[in-house]
Formats: sequence, C-alpha cells, structure tokens
Amino acid sequence: MFVVLTTAVAAVLLGLVAVQPAWTATTPASTAVRYYEQAGPHQVTKVAGGPDHTLYYPSDLATSSTTYPVVLWGNGTSATVDQYDEFLRHFATWGIVVAAANTGQSGSGQEMLAGGKFLLAENDRSGSVFYHRIDAKNIGAAGHSQGGGGTIAAGADPMVKATLPIQPGPQGSVPALRGPSLFIAGQVDTIVPSFYVRSRYSWATKYPAVFAELKGSDHFFPGETRIHAIGVGTAWFRYQLAGDAQAKAVFFGPKQSAELFNDPAWSAAERNAKADAVG
Repeated sequence: MFVVLTTAVAAVLLGLVAVQPAWTATTPASTAVRYYEQAGPHQVTKVAGGPDHTLYYPSDLATSSTTYPVVLWGNGTSATVDQYDEFLRHFATWGIVVAAANTGQSGSGQEMLAGGKFLLAENDRSGSVFYHRIDAKNIGAAGHSQGGGGTIAAGADPMVKATLPIQPGPQGSVPALRGPSLFIAGQVDTIVPSFYVRSRYSWATKYPAVFAELKGSDHFFPGETRIHAIGVGTAWFRYQLAGDAQAKAVFFGPKQSAELFNDPAWSAAERNAKADAVG
C-alpha cells in the first residue's frame, strides 16, 4: 500500500527530528480500552453516496432527534473501502457517520474532504436521510498508509476538527494540522516504519497529539492487533467528536492512569506538551 523507505531516506528522516525514547507498556490495561473494542449500540447501514463514496451510518439516524459526528476516511494505496469495512462499520455502531472515499489514491485529502462537503450539503437538504442529522462542528478525518497522509492533508482544512493518521505516508503538512491528532504505528511495520510515524508525530506541536505503537503489528494489523487499533481509534473519536468522558480517560490525565499508557497491547506511547495539559 506504500513504498518501502530506503535506508538513505530513513537516515535523513532520523536526522530531521530528535526522537525521544517512548514510554513502554508494563502494566495491565483497565477495562475502558477493551470497552471501545466492542461494537456500539447502533445497527449500521452501508450505501453508496456522495461524489464517489461509501457511507456508513447508524440505521436509526432517520428516526433520531440528535445529530451525529462524522469521520472522513482515506484508503491506502490501491486499496478499497471494503478492505476497511470492519473498521468503518465499527465507527458507525458507535454513532459516527462515515464517508469513505472510493479511491486508492487519497493522499491529497481532497477526495476525503469531498465526502464531508457532501454530508454538509445533505444536512441542509430537506428530504435527505441526513437532514439536520450531521454535527457540522464535529468532523474528523482518518486513514491508513497513503490515506493516513491524506488525513494529515485534510486536517489542514477548517472543516476537520481532529485526525487519526494510521501508519501515514508522507503526504500533508503536520504543522498545518488544525486540531488534535492520534498517530498510530505498527511495532514491526516495514512499509511505514514506526520511527517514521513517530517523526511525523514529533512535528505536531500546536495542538494535542498522541503517538501509539501497536505491539506485534505490521502494516496490515494481523490477529488481535486489528481489534486493538479499531478500539483505540473509536475511543479517540468518541472523545474528540462526541465528548465521551470515558473515552477521554484512554488518552489523557496522569500517565499512571491514562489507559493507553498502561495497556500491554501497545508497545510504546507518547504525548506532546499540549496533550499532557489536557484534563
């Protein structure tokens, strides 16, 4: 899904940032981390929609009286939405509307933003299933590999409140991000190595940012690593876009109690100064 970084490129990247030692998990995780790995309370509807998107949303959305946050999704290089179906469906069970761009070339972030613009227009269109159901102030972006780079690119747009770059490629400018970010790396990823993801995270200084390295994961999340990535990603957006206090405790507060920093499923984790100050 993404080109392998050469040794020469890796050396240059390491020279660009002073990589600090990461915290290493040693103590058991508490139950909230596992909680967000479970399916949420909503059934899910999946349909084609937007300029060229796949939409996931809570099936009871049309009969609800509330508004729902949004996540804009970007696939990895040459990948399809269906390859991420488990992840995107899980978001929707937790009350999140997902607009996933139907492309394996989402690095510009523009295809992702087009899904957000579509949903905002539908929010104002009488007769749409999304009419007055979209929380326009709580839109996030997430993606994997090239889509992770596209997530960073999309995160420079005022539409996007928070981002989740997963094993992100080189696209986008991290200093241009306009809100909190959670960078996810795989401990044994050789396509987008963990040190490269951490180097991108290190440029995020204007807003709260968290780096998390998933123990035993390569670029494709084998076995239970996929479940752990889904759960932490869900918790991130449940707090950032829905104000879920239980989800907040996964990332913020004293490190001795913040759950991500005490979960052996994650081999390393860091927070920047802005994140340390949250809560």
